[in-house]
Amino acid sequence: MRSLISIALLLFSTLTFAAPKAELWAYWQPSNNASSAQISHARWQQILDKFLITESKQTLFRYSAVTTNDKDNLDRYLRDLARIDPRQYSKNEQFAYWVNLYNALTVQLILDNYPIKSITKLGGFFSFGPWDDTLITIADQQLTLNDIEHRILRPIWRDPRVHYAVNCASFGCPNLLDTAFNGQNKNTLLEQAATDFINSSKGVSITGNQVRLSSIYDWFSSDFGNQSELQMHLNQYRKGHNIQLNSVSYGYDWSLNQAK
Repeated sequence: MRSLISIALLLFSTLTFAAPKAELWAYWQPSNNASSAQISHARWQQILDKFLITESKQTLFRYSAVTTNDKDNLDRYLRDLARIDPRQYSKNEQFAYWVNLYNALTVQLILDNYPIKSITKLGGFFSFGPWDDTLITIADQQLTLNDIEHRILRPIWRDPRVHYAVNCASFGCPNLLDTAFNGQNKNTLLEQAATDFINSSKGVSITGNQVRLSSIYDWFSSDFGNQSELQMHLNQYRKGHNIQLNSVSYGYDWSLNQAK
Protein backbone atom coordinates (compact mmCIF):
# COMPACT_ATOMS: atom_id res chain seq x y z
CA MET A 1 0.00 0.00 0.00
CA ARG A 2 2.79 2.37 0.94
CA SER A 3 4.53 1.74 -2.40
CA LEU A 4 1.34 2.58 -4.29
CA ILE A 5 1.04 5.84 -2.39
CA SER A 6 4.67 6.64 -3.17
CA ILE A 7 4.11 6.01 -6.87
CA ALA A 8 1.00 8.18 -6.83
CA LEU A 9 2.88 11.01 -5.14
CA LEU A 10 5.69 10.71 -7.64
CA LEU A 11 3.28 10.91 -10.55
CA PHE A 12 1.54 13.89 -9.00
CA SER A 13 4.86 15.68 -8.46
CA THR A 14 5.67 15.40 -12.16
CA LEU A 15 2.45 17.04 -13.32
CA THR A 16 3.01 20.31 -15.14
CA PHE A 17 0.72 22.82 -16.72
CA ALA A 18 -0.18 21.86 -20.30
CA ALA A 19 -2.07 24.50 -22.26
CA PRO A 20 -5.10 23.10 -24.11
CA LYS A 21 -5.44 23.73 -27.83
CA ALA A 22 -8.13 26.03 -29.13
CA GLU A 23 -10.92 23.71 -30.27
CA LEU A 24 -14.20 25.36 -31.28
CA TRP A 25 -17.38 24.28 -29.53
CA ALA A 26 -19.71 25.08 -32.41
CA TYR A 27 -22.77 25.27 -30.13
CA TRP A 28 -21.58 28.70 -28.96
CA GLN A 29 -21.08 30.33 -32.33
CA PRO A 30 -22.57 33.87 -32.23
CA SER A 31 -26.05 34.22 -33.72
CA ASN A 32 -26.71 36.28 -36.83
CA ASN A 33 -29.89 37.63 -35.24
CA ALA A 34 -28.32 39.13 -32.15
CA SER A 35 -30.21 41.39 -29.79
CA SER A 36 -28.96 44.96 -29.27
CA ALA A 37 -29.66 44.63 -25.54
CA GLN A 38 -26.88 44.95 -22.99
CA ILE A 39 -25.98 42.47 -20.25
CA SER A 40 -25.59 43.97 -16.78
CA HIS A 41 -22.33 43.30 -14.95
CA ALA A 42 -23.09 45.72 -12.11
CA ARG A 43 -22.78 43.11 -9.38
CA TRP A 44 -19.36 42.04 -10.66
CA GLN A 45 -18.28 45.69 -10.75
CA GLN A 46 -19.35 46.05 -7.12
CA ILE A 47 -17.11 43.13 -6.18
CA LEU A 48 -14.16 44.60 -8.08
CA ASP A 49 -14.66 48.06 -6.56
CA LYS A 50 -14.76 46.65 -3.05
CA PHE A 51 -11.98 44.06 -3.06
CA LEU A 52 -9.50 44.72 -5.85
CA ILE A 53 -6.52 46.90 -5.00
CA THR A 54 -3.37 47.88 -6.88
CA GLU A 55 0.12 47.61 -5.42
CA SER A 56 3.19 48.32 -7.57
CA LYS A 57 1.07 48.00 -10.72
CA GLN A 58 -0.10 44.53 -9.62
CA THR A 59 -3.81 44.10 -8.89
CA LEU A 60 -4.48 42.04 -5.79
CA PHE A 61 -7.73 40.67 -4.41
CA ARG A 62 -8.68 41.04 -0.73
CA TYR A 63 -10.07 37.52 -0.38
CA SER A 64 -9.82 37.59 3.40
CA ALA A 65 -12.10 40.65 3.60
CA VAL A 66 -15.00 39.09 1.68
CA THR A 67 -18.08 38.61 3.86
CA THR A 68 -20.96 36.17 3.56
CA ASN A 69 -23.09 38.95 2.08
CA ASP A 70 -20.39 39.68 -0.50
CA LYS A 71 -20.25 35.99 -1.45
CA ASP A 72 -24.03 36.03 -1.83
CA ASN A 73 -23.73 39.03 -4.15
CA LEU A 74 -21.20 37.17 -6.29
CA ASP A 75 -23.41 34.07 -6.29
CA ARG A 76 -26.40 36.17 -7.43
CA TYR A 77 -24.31 37.63 -10.26
CA LEU A 78 -23.34 34.16 -11.46
CA ARG A 79 -26.92 32.95 -11.19
CA ASP A 80 -28.01 35.96 -13.26
CA LEU A 81 -25.48 35.04 -15.96
CA ALA A 82 -26.57 31.40 -15.85
CA ARG A 83 -30.10 32.45 -16.81
CA ILE A 84 -28.82 34.15 -19.99
CA ASP A 85 -28.21 32.55 -23.36
CA PRO A 86 -25.29 34.70 -24.54
CA ARG A 87 -25.73 33.62 -28.17
CA GLN A 88 -28.74 35.95 -28.38
CA TYR A 89 -26.56 39.04 -27.88
CA SER A 90 -24.08 40.96 -30.03
CA LYS A 91 -20.61 39.53 -30.44
CA ASN A 92 -19.08 42.24 -28.23
CA GLU A 93 -21.65 41.57 -25.49
CA GLN A 94 -20.87 37.87 -25.74
CA PHE A 95 -17.15 38.49 -25.37
CA ALA A 96 -17.73 40.58 -22.24
CA TYR A 97 -20.10 37.94 -20.89
CA TRP A 98 -17.59 35.10 -21.25
CA VAL A 99 -14.62 37.03 -19.85
CA ASN A 100 -16.53 38.31 -16.82
CA LEU A 101 -18.03 34.86 -16.24
CA TYR A 102 -14.58 33.26 -16.34
CA ASN A 103 -13.09 35.78 -13.90
CA ALA A 104 -16.05 35.72 -11.52
CA LEU A 105 -16.05 31.91 -11.42
CA THR A 106 -12.33 31.96 -10.66
CA VAL A 107 -12.82 34.35 -7.75
CA GLN A 108 -15.68 32.22 -6.47
CA LEU A 109 -13.47 29.13 -6.62
CA ILE A 110 -10.80 30.81 -4.51
CA LEU A 111 -13.34 32.11 -1.99
CA ASP A 112 -14.96 28.67 -1.65
CA ASN A 113 -11.55 27.16 -0.80
CA TYR A 114 -9.82 30.06 0.95
CA PRO A 115 -7.26 30.14 2.46
CA ILE A 116 -5.05 28.48 -0.15
CA LYS A 117 -1.61 29.35 -1.47
CA SER A 118 -2.29 28.72 -5.15
CA ILE A 119 -5.16 27.90 -7.47
CA THR A 120 -3.07 24.94 -8.63
CA LYS A 121 -3.90 23.24 -5.31
CA LEU A 122 -7.53 22.89 -6.41
CA GLY A 123 -9.00 20.21 -8.63
CA GLY A 124 -8.72 16.44 -8.32
CA PHE A 125 -5.76 14.57 -6.89
CA PHE A 126 -4.10 14.17 -10.28
CA SER A 127 -5.18 17.57 -11.57
CA PHE A 128 -3.06 20.68 -11.91
CA GLY A 129 -5.73 23.16 -10.87
CA PRO A 130 -9.52 23.26 -11.30
CA TRP A 131 -9.75 24.19 -14.97
CA ASP A 132 -11.45 20.96 -16.04
CA ASP A 133 -13.99 20.98 -13.20
CA THR A 134 -17.62 21.58 -14.20
CA LEU A 135 -18.61 24.86 -12.54
CA ILE A 136 -21.77 26.22 -14.15
CA THR A 137 -24.54 25.37 -16.61
CA ILE A 138 -25.31 27.88 -19.38
CA ALA A 139 -28.04 27.29 -21.98
CA ASP A 140 -28.30 23.66 -20.81
CA GLN A 141 -24.56 23.09 -21.31
CA GLN A 142 -22.23 22.26 -18.44
CA LEU A 143 -19.07 24.34 -18.59
CA THR A 144 -15.56 24.31 -17.21
CA LEU A 145 -13.09 27.18 -17.21
CA ASN A 146 -11.17 25.41 -19.97
CA ASP A 147 -14.37 25.24 -22.02
CA ILE A 148 -14.85 29.00 -21.72
CA GLU A 149 -11.27 29.94 -22.58
CA HIS A 150 -10.21 27.28 -25.07
CA ARG A 151 -13.44 26.16 -26.72
CA ILE A 152 -15.25 29.51 -26.84
CA LEU A 153 -13.12 32.63 -26.39
CA ARG A 154 -9.95 31.64 -28.21
CA PRO A 155 -11.41 29.85 -31.25
CA ILE A 156 -14.33 32.22 -31.82
CA TRP A 157 -12.53 35.56 -31.41
CA ARG A 158 -9.03 34.49 -32.49
CA ASP A 159 -7.53 37.43 -30.60
CA PRO A 160 -4.31 36.84 -28.59
CA ARG A 161 -5.40 39.63 -26.25
CA VAL A 162 -7.85 37.13 -24.74
CA HIS A 163 -4.91 35.96 -22.65
CA TYR A 164 -4.66 39.40 -21.05
CA ALA A 165 -8.38 39.42 -20.18
CA VAL A 166 -8.95 36.12 -18.35
CA ASN A 167 -7.42 35.91 -14.90
CA CYS A 168 -6.21 32.77 -13.09
CA ALA A 169 -5.91 34.32 -9.59
CA SER A 170 -2.10 34.17 -9.71
CA PHE A 171 0.72 36.70 -9.49
CA GLY A 172 2.05 35.63 -12.87
CA CYS A 173 -1.26 36.18 -14.63
CA PRO A 174 -2.16 39.41 -16.41
CA ASN A 175 -3.94 41.68 -13.96
CA LEU A 176 -7.57 41.21 -13.07
CA LEU A 177 -8.87 44.52 -14.41
CA ASP A 178 -10.68 46.88 -12.07
CA THR A 179 -13.38 47.52 -14.69
CA ALA A 180 -15.86 44.88 -15.79
CA PHE A 181 -15.96 44.19 -19.51
CA ASN A 182 -19.02 45.23 -21.49
CA GLY A 183 -19.93 45.48 -25.14
CA GLN A 184 -18.72 49.07 -25.41
CA ASN A 185 -15.39 48.97 -23.56
CA LYS A 186 -14.15 45.63 -24.91
CA ASN A 187 -11.37 46.90 -27.17
CA THR A 188 -10.29 49.69 -24.82
CA LEU A 189 -9.85 47.23 -21.95
CA LEU A 190 -8.05 44.69 -24.11
CA GLU A 191 -5.58 47.36 -25.22
CA GLN A 192 -5.10 48.48 -21.61
CA ALA A 193 -4.58 44.90 -20.43
CA ALA A 194 -2.03 44.19 -23.16
CA THR A 195 -0.11 47.40 -22.45
CA ASP A 196 -0.08 46.81 -18.70
CA PHE A 197 1.12 43.22 -18.96
CA ILE A 198 3.79 43.71 -21.59
CA ASN A 199 5.21 46.64 -19.62
CA SER A 200 5.28 44.68 -16.37
CA SER A 201 8.16 42.52 -15.18
CA LYS A 202 5.88 39.48 -15.06
CA GLY A 203 5.13 39.95 -18.74
CA VAL A 204 8.52 40.99 -20.09
CA SER A 205 11.75 41.36 -18.13
CA ILE A 206 14.96 42.45 -19.86
CA THR A 207 18.45 42.13 -18.38
CA GLY A 208 21.16 43.01 -20.87
CA ASN A 209 20.57 40.77 -23.87
CA GLN A 210 18.50 38.32 -21.87
CA VAL A 211 14.70 38.49 -22.23
CA ARG A 212 12.48 36.67 -19.77
CA LEU A 213 8.91 36.34 -20.97
CA SER A 214 5.79 35.13 -19.26
CA SER A 215 5.18 31.45 -19.92
CA ILE A 216 1.91 32.52 -21.52
CA TYR A 217 3.90 33.26 -24.67
CA ASP A 218 5.30 29.74 -24.61
CA TRP A 219 2.11 27.88 -23.67
CA PHE A 220 0.04 29.72 -26.27
CA SER A 221 2.63 30.29 -28.96
CA SER A 222 0.09 29.24 -31.58
CA ASP A 223 -1.94 32.36 -30.74
CA PHE A 224 0.98 34.79 -30.87
CA GLY A 225 2.69 33.42 -33.98
CA ASN A 226 6.33 32.74 -34.72
CA GLN A 227 9.21 34.58 -33.05
CA SER A 228 9.06 37.48 -35.50
CA GLU A 229 5.29 37.88 -35.04
CA LEU A 230 5.57 37.66 -31.26
CA GLN A 231 8.34 40.25 -31.26
CA MET A 232 6.16 42.57 -33.34
CA HIS A 233 3.24 42.04 -30.96
CA LEU A 234 5.33 42.83 -27.88
CA ASN A 235 6.89 45.94 -29.43
CA GLN A 236 3.45 47.19 -30.40
CA TYR A 237 2.72 47.70 -26.70
CA ARG A 238 6.16 47.96 -25.08
CA LYS A 239 7.18 51.46 -24.02
CA GLY A 240 10.74 52.80 -24.14
CA HIS A 241 12.57 49.65 -25.26
CA ASN A 242 12.61 47.74 -28.53
CA ILE A 243 12.47 44.05 -27.66
CA GLN A 244 14.78 41.66 -29.50
CA LEU A 245 13.98 38.00 -28.91
CA ASN A 246 17.47 36.61 -29.35
CA SER A 247 17.92 34.91 -25.98
CA VAL A 248 14.60 34.07 -24.33
CA SER A 249 13.55 32.24 -21.19
CA TYR A 250 10.10 31.80 -19.67
CA GLY A 251 8.63 31.87 -16.19
CA TYR A 252 5.37 32.09 -14.28
CA ASP A 253 4.41 32.68 -10.63
CA TRP A 254 1.40 30.60 -9.52
CA SER A 255 1.21 32.23 -6.07
CA LEU A 256 -2.26 33.46 -5.17
CA ASN A 257 -2.92 37.09 -6.10
CA GLN A 258 -4.10 37.94 -2.62
CA ALA A 259 -3.66 41.22 -0.78
CA LYS A 260 -1.93 40.61 2.52
